[in-house]
Amino acid sequence: MSESKMGTGTKRRGEPVRQRVLDAAERLLRDGKAEFSMRDLASQAGVSFATPFNQFGSKPAIMHALSGRRIDAMMTRFDAAPQPPLAADRVALAIDIAVAVMLDEPVVNRAVMAWIGTGSATSGEVRSNSTALWAHALGDGTGLPLPRRDEACRVLPAQLALAFRGALSFWTAGELADEELGPAARQIAGTLLRAYSGN
Repeated sequence: MSESKMGTGTKRRGEPVRQRVLDAAERLLRDGKAEFSMRDLASQAGVSFATPFNQFGSKPAIMHALSGRRIDAMMTRFDAAPQPPLAADRVALAIDIAVAVMLDEPVVNRAVMAWIGTGSATSGEVRSNSTALWAHALGDGTGLPLPRRDEACRVLPAQLALAFRGALSFWTAGELADEELGPAARQIAGTLLRAYSGN
């Protein structure tokens, strides 16, 4: 298995083992085993019992890493898509891609979202990674009125991250159906964008 790069572009020591552990966690979640133990995970990954702890430290940290995988996938798909010139259209495209990533494997992704939504001593990078995705989508704010463009580019990415996370939370809880996730996320993003549009 070749080494794969993290979202930061750097390689971490033991990366192939890390990927095996994450792949195994996804398989367990896919099989509906969200309450898997670290022993189950080690067995599924074909590694020693200590390996998941050595690589990640805890099960919540593994779930945060799985969330990072999703955001990386969103960023990769966004970069591969034809880019609209206007910021609002780029944000809409990012929403469609982010929703598609989440709906690719709803059982796995709901389990990941449920785990990272619970309190734990593990501090993840979900919020900062998500904010980076929306900043990338917003770009330089082309199409937003100049008087507020700089402010929009500074403030909107974090607001969009919070808004999308909110939609995902309701989806995870079963209060938003799969087909409602995209429209709900687009609606709240549109509301946020209009605050900077001057209309």
